[in-house]
Amino acid sequence: MSLSIYRLVALFLLLLLSGCATGPDDDPKDPLEPLNRPLWTFTYDYADKYVARPVSLTYGEYMPIFMRTGLYNMVQNLNEPSTFVNHLLVLNFEEAAKTSGRFVLNSTIGVLGFYDPAADFDWARNEKEFGEVLGRYGVPDGPFLVIPGYKATSVREEVGDFIDEYYWPYTLFGFWPSLAFWGINAMENRIALVEQEPLLEDAFDQYEFVKNAYFQNMKYKVWDGNPPVEELPEDDEDFENFLDEMDDFESYDDTEEPSSETSDN
Repeated sequence: MSLSIYRLVALFLLLLLSGCATGPDDDPKDPLEPLNRPLWTFTYDYADKYVARPVSLTYGEYMPIFMRTGLYNMVQNLNEPSTFVNHLLVLNFEEAAKTSGRFVLNSTIGVLGFYDPAADFDWARNEKEFGEVLGRYGVPDGPFLVIPGYKATSVREEVGDFIDEYYWPYTLFGFWPSLAFWGINAMENRIALVEQEPLLEDAFDQYEFVKNAYFQNMKYKVWDGNPPVEELPEDDEDFENFLDEMDDFESYDDTEEPSSETSDN
């Protein structure tokens, strides 16, 4: 059984448990909050603190940099075929052409992707996931999810990842090679997050901070860094108008000079 099947089973179990975890006042994007919060606590305070973080930092410290870079390049190279198809699905033919060129060049001259000669041609990696394609065509994120010991995600992203892992060449690998690829990618991603830890530690509500950051980042990725401007809800628009009126009042008040005269009694 491939790793994607195990992830799909975990997703199904989380959704099954959600029936007992929802309430009338839920955040529309996070109906599973009563379930997600304890899973986040377990993930960040225990799984990450005692396993994921020390393992990742040890890997980053002792693995030679050229080997780290090469292994990570190989893992990313496996995503190029699915990225190529996903760029075509959103009609981004220029990026699709670059992606196909990257895959051919790096898989041959780059020794199965260990090296990245495509970068010398300014063919930068621009990964596109199927979950982002769904979002581009109006499919909502679905419920926010915390997969215990792993990451914050959403139903749409997990469905998209499941589809992406059925593209060639992922279909050539069994469970253990897929687990090795996943481990390398996970450790590199965890190392990259070290610089963001102060922001998380300073957050008043770490769970809300992670959730909001996740949805903002996903929206950014779906629209390739140029998300459409959304209209403010009526309540927010009224509040903005109130703030504008306050600004006008303060500007008017500042133009009046205080009187310097004093009255004699």
